[in-house]
Amino acid sequence: MTFAGLVPSGTATSIGSLPHTDVDAAARLVLELHPSLPAAPQLPLRSAAEGMLAQVASGLPGVDVYASGNLRVDASRLTVDALLGAIDDGWPTFDDDGWAGLRAFLAAATGRTAPVKIQLAGPVTVALAFAQSGMSIDDALHVSTRAVHARAGALCRLVAERLPGAPVVAFLDEPGLVAFGTERLPVEASALADIVSGALAALQPSAATAVHCCGPTDWRVVTLAGPDIISLPLPAAVAAGATMADFLDRGGWVAWGVVPTDGPVGEAEHHWRALTSAWCDLTVSGCDPNRLRQQALLTPECGLCGHGRSQAEHSLALVARMSHRAEDQALAARLAIGA
Repeated sequence: MTFAGLVPSGTATSIGSLPHTDVDAAARLVLELHPSLPAAPQLPLRSAAEGMLAQVASGLPGVDVYASGNLRVDASRLTVDALLGAIDDGWPTFDDDGWAGLRAFLAAATGRTAPVKIQLAGPVTVALAFAQSGMSIDDALHVSTRAVHARAGALCRLVAERLPGAPVVAFLDEPGLVAFGTERLPVEASALADIVSGALAALQPSAATAVHCCGPTDWRVVTLAGPDIISLPLPAAVAAGATMADFLDRGGWVAWGVVPTDGPVGEAEHHWRALTSAWCDLTVSGCDPNRLRQQALLTPECGLCGHGRSQAEHSLALVARMSHRAEDQALAARLAIGA
């Protein structure tokens, strides 16, 4: 599935995690505030099992989830052969405590025919968590790649069964990509792109795809993996000017992280000025100003589970408010081209 035409330019969405503990309230919130592309909530404060790492790895042989959401891994038991055996035995499932937010969202969205957004931790991020528990990075990447492929395919099938009329946009959440170029992730650029590309391929038969990273990384590697969308904070986008220009020219969309998640939320006007300033800087770097506006989504910079509930809701509302202005700019850009 391709992304072009699924949602209007400037559409608001979110990265996924929220601080809520009421699954039904969280589902109603995203459906109400981001009606064009609501993101299925992840609620790690309700249960550590809803943490991004736990959601992928729960049920795997040799893996336990701490109360913090971090993983404890027995490397002697977590092998590719053991993983394949688990898959043969019916892993993964989505009926445990780690997927209550998703299940509530799917129930609330019953009958929906407009797109929905889902998200899943990517293979690089999961591999780094496995490696932190004592696996070699090579073994960790082999196992995490297989695990994410299986989880991604099953997740898409579940959404298709529950919402058969709704197109799906699936984000790989890859904060681990900030480790590229360090001793924590001694992988060549082409190999890393292949790892991410394989995970996207597991989603692509039934979903448009994106890669999200909320920190500094080499976005050339990410775009080589072939997502429809890249998702990143404004400063990272400005720093990757030439890569952004090439990605946009090839039809890629950008999910602009316009509301900070590591400090005060602020107000819409301030963030709108920051976005338009970033677009101006990127135009100087070679980006087509019309593509910047027409191939754009708006999001918070990252997940919101570290915020209070009212602050998180305010962040989502700010993104929605800015979305209306972005849609107007995209329309103006289309009219200018037509003229």
